[in-house]
Amino acid sequence: SEVFPTRQFNLWKKALPNTKFTNLYGPTEAAGMSCFYHVDRDFQLDEAIPVGRPFRNTEILLLNERDELAAPGEQGEICVRGTRLTLGYYNNPEVTAKAFVQNPLNSLYPELIYRTGDLGKLNERGELEFAGRKDYQIKHMGHRIELGEIEVIVNMHPDVASACCVFDAVKKKIVLYYAGTLSSADMAVYIKEKLPRYMVPNVVRQLDEMPFTPNGKIDRNGLKTMYENK
Repeated sequence: SEVFPTRQFNLWKKALPNTKFTNLYGPTEAAGMSCFYHVDRDFQLDEAIPVGRPFRNTEILLLNERDELAAPGEQGEICVRGTRLTLGYYNNPEVTAKAFVQNPLNSLYPELIYRTGDLGKLNERGELEFAGRKDYQIKHMGHRIELGEIEVIVNMHPDVASACCVFDAVKKKIVLYYAGTLSSADMAVYIKEKLPRYMVPNVVRQLDEMPFTPNGKIDRNGLKTMYENK
């Protein structure tokens, strides 16, 4: 559920130049992995590493807010169809009915797809790029913002180890947490240079280390609680 940081990949590639790297993507609800990309070129810090193309017997549909196929380069929700789909959530028919739905592009016969809640787009090569979670999409100062886009910019700085944005929906504030050696004052200058005004975090807080969940993902709920309790 997070964009793989290009800077981290470049460090790995420099340390292990003869290693073959593959970027994988997929939800548990679709047998764990749905797409793969064998890295075949170099990437600049402002470029996203694709998750590539689907495995056999799997198809990815990018649906926009009108449940239509997203245009090339347009962001949409990643939906999965094919034989990899699971039957749903155990003993939870309500959640199953929301996530496993009839394919809106098919009105001829029953066909389930899984709505991942993830966002993606096709690049100019036709490769799928993962862009983050719909849950992290907010409306701020009249603009629709992907919190993940802010995180990507912050993670590009060489003195930042990791970063995460949360949103205070009550006070309408974007809160940036980051771990690294960059001072909060220098971070404020950096993000103002790199981001449009409506995307600049209202609160910037430096941490010694980023909190993680037991399965290795950034603990966003923990960061929200940390902010609310300050």
